[in-house]
Amino acid sequence: MFWWFERRGQFVRYEVRYLSEGGYELRVVDTDGRERAERFDDSEELTKRQGDFEKELLADGWTGPHGWNL
Repeated sequence: MFWWFERRGQFVRYEVRYLSEGGYELRVVDTDGRERAERFDDSEELTKRQGDFEKELLADGWTGPHGWNL
């Protein structure tokens, strides 16, 4: 699943992935196309970071999240 946030016609996208070797990844694609990833051992850590990340975006004036299931 991935979500995006919009601000003044620009978009930030992030997605959550289950890793085949175990654990999870939060991958962010910035407005300039650069990607960064954070890894988590369990879903509780991931869920907390995902909530914090969305709060940071909202505080910076982004709107969302808008989502898409794949």
